[in-house]
Amino acid sequence: MAGIGSYLKKHTEALVKDVGIEAACQLTGKSKATLGRYYSDSEEHADRFMSVEAVARLEAAASYPHVTSALAELHGDTLDKTNSHKNSHGGINSDVISLSQRFAMLMGEYQISIEDGVITNNEAKRLLRETVELQKVLIDMKLHLEDEK
Repeated sequence: MAGIGSYLKKHTEALVKDVGIEAACQLTGKSKATLGRYYSDSEEHADRFMSVEAVARLEAAASYPHVTSALAELHGDTLDKTNSHKNSHGGINSDVISLSQRFAMLMGEYQISIEDGVITNNEAKRLLRETVELQKVLIDMKLHLEDEK
């Protein structure tokens, strides 16, 4: 269960940072300290998680449903977003180009991160951000392919 908790906390942090800490405080009615506890990897906060209501409020304001997506992934599922993303204009050809570009960015980040043989916490966060962006492109591509059926 520790692995699941850590995974959810990382996605909770990504959600709060996507919205912005100040905006997240206003949307949830929670303080910066309380929000920080929800994604802290400290042992004393291991059992603290954001409420579903707070997640829903933040994901409505976020560019991506980080926690909902993480929950789906934990069960081997993916989200099927029927609303279009900001970058979903174009078609499958645009998606393939975007996919190639995003993958190249992810590999570039990975190369930089692994040069010294250790991926630091900050490097892991950058890799996670690139992975989320790549996932967004894949969702757009999936939607375009489903539209063509």
